Amino acid sequence: MASKNKLVEALKKNFGFDTFKGNQEAIIRNLLDGKDTFVLMPTGGGKSLCYQLPSLMLDGTAIVISPLIALMKNQVDAMRNFSEEDGVAHFINSSLNKAAIDQVKTDILSGKTKLLYVAPESLTKEENIDFLKQVNVSFYAVDEAHCISEWGHDFRPEYRRIRPIINEIGNRPVIALTATATPKVQHDIQKNLGMIDAAVFKSSFNRSNLYYEVRPKTANVDKDIIKYIKQQEGKSGIIYCLSRKKVEELAELLSVNGIKVLPYHAGMDSATRTENQDAFLLEKVDVIVATIAFGMGIDKPDVRYVIHYDIPKSLEGYYQETGRAGRDGGEGQCITFYVNKDLQKLEKFMQGKPIAEQEIGKQLLMETAAYAESSLCRRKLLLHYFGEEYKGENCGNCDNCLNPKKQVEAKDLLCAVIETVIALKEEFKTEHVIDVLMGNKTSQVTAYLHDDLEVFGCGQGDDEKTWNAVIRQALIAGYLVKEIENYGLLKVTPAGRKFLDKPQPFKIVKDNDFEEVEEEIPMKGGASCAVDPELFSILKDLRKKMAKRLELPPYIIFQDPSLEAMATTYPITIEELQNIPGVGAGKAKRYGEEFIKVIKLHVDENEIERPEDLRVRTIANKSKLKVSIIQAIDRKIALDELAESKDLDFDELLDEVEAIVYSGTKINIDYFLREIMEEDHIEEVFEYFKESESDSLEEAINEYGMDYTEEEIRLIRIKFLSEMGN
Repeated sequence: MASKNKLVEALKKNFGFDTFKGNQEAIIRNLLDGKDTFVLMPTGGGKSLCYQLPSLMLDGTAIVISPLIALMKNQVDAMRNFSEEDGVAHFINSSLNKAAIDQVKTDILSGKTKLLYVAPESLTKEENIDFLKQVNVSFYAVDEAHCISEWGHDFRPEYRRIRPIINEIGNRPVIALTATATPKVQHDIQKNLGMIDAAVFKSSFNRSNLYYEVRPKTANVDKDIIKYIKQQEGKSGIIYCLSRKKVEELAELLSVNGIKVLPYHAGMDSATRTENQDAFLLEKVDVIVATIAFGMGIDKPDVRYVIHYDIPKSLEGYYQETGRAGRDGGEGQCITFYVNKDLQKLEKFMQGKPIAEQEIGKQLLMETAAYAESSLCRRKLLLHYFGEEYKGENCGNCDNCLNPKKQVEAKDLLCAVIETVIALKEEFKTEHVIDVLMGNKTSQVTAYLHDDLEVFGCGQGDDEKTWNAVIRQALIAGYLVKEIENYGLLKVTPAGRKFLDKPQPFKIVKDNDFEEVEEEIPMKGGASCAVDPELFSILKDLRKKMAKRLELPPYIIFQDPSLEAMATTYPITIEELQNIPGVGAGKAKRYGEEFIKVIKLHVDENEIERPEDLRVRTIANKSKLKVSIIQAIDRKIALDELAESKDLDFDELLDEVEAIVYSGTKINIDYFLREIMEEDHIEEVFEYFKESESDSLEEAINEYGMDYTEEEIRLIRIKFLSEMGN
């Protein structure tokens, strides 16, 4: 065994550090002694050093199995920086050509290479197995070991083949490392790698500098995020979204609001991804909006906030992503936006997968929902999930602890839960236990004849939310436990049985309410209660005067719903005005100056406090379909052919074209109109709209319906709106 001095000398010589962090020294000693080692160490704890240093101290080459090409490259570059010998570390993966792989093999066989990083897919290739049989392997390191478990947040089936391949290449000590593993996942890893007897080194998952908060995801979520980022001027942050589309949209929205931001997702080409990642690391941009593809192995110490736009699929994913904040021990804010319907969407995505996979996914989503909705200390909940007990009652650094809810006595409720779990022979999950308590005759309850049990319906007086809170808090208090082997089955602990014999006071806090939040409804006609009636009247007068001066119908300038919106949100710049429904950039520039002057005067005279979030600029909502329609009209494609090519009815195409002109975009459909109508007929209906007080299609049809079809009238109205209004 290496002496303490020898170890510290090797650390200083190879990495320039004077002391080890946390469990590093004990882990390294165990591996140098040739023993299997299991390392559970949160992000930023120094996992890589646990296999890098022993690889340099032992004879032969250590094989590191890692799932990420970018991560391998970073680690190999880092090792080469520490060493004078470029061949000290190599990787083999699909990004290398044959000549590069031959060079790697030469360096390994000559004894230069101490560390070889291999992707699990490359490890399973017959030619690589044959080559590695010739190599003097010092040990195997399985990084991101949670990928072995279906219960982990990043399951990869090829990880399941690692043990048989190790047996084939040659048996040596194994070190498995992960930053996130529940007791269930840990058990899976050890069982699958055949290292049940390994020494386990578990560091605390508590990141005391991280602040956790879950906010309701309302229709104003984008505005909330912009407001939050503006308050974090100059600080680095990551925003995680589940879909690539949302990443692109949100990055664009933040950018038009003056935030230095770039997107990152797996659908982008790798050069752009690398460029964007580097721009973030080099602080050319403050914010990265990303899918979970971003961040693995990103060692930026001063990320000050991590925002989850969408709740992640599992608490492991959540822990790992939030763990990218405050790695230097400084401030780290973890803000998550949550609404229950997001989880329902995630559950829908799982349909079509094998039943076992769906069941696992559903259990993981339930754990996530429990975390989001609970009023308990978030740190306590998170650590309990990873098999660690947080002793404090109030961490003082999460939303629930800073705004504690009133506790209620639940001694009788806990007794009812324990009795029901025992009556069900400890063979069922939370959902089923609650169904029995509440007397729900589900197909599963009746199939097992559990509606005949004495406990059936004994908890009808309380709702599902309450029972969920009781069970969750009983798990944390140690009265119940979820079985590890068959995850999710509720068991009663000895402490729980003791409680049933001699009940003690048991206080719980009711869950937070995150009911589905109504979406904002785009403004249609009819005055809204938020409208300032005095300003609305002033704006109508202004519109009337302007219409007279320009010899236009008033509705061409701005329609009533647009005036209502102005009298609700008080835009005082052209930029703000063009965000008003039905205005757009063209109309704002053409008619806007006088309107914003009048609004500003009204705001100043009446000392009106404008809504803060008005200053959020939106991006023009031109869908791909609308853009392609505009381009086709520019190319003078006949509208009936255009409708057919877009798989639309002619009416549906006209709906789209009307939306385009109402938002202020100018188009010219004369080429089509002249094909289907006489010039004087077009002029006749055009003149009608010019003199009319309204653009109502109904009124126009009453006037001209005998002479022209509805489509013809709509087409002339489109021509009129475009020429006169845009």
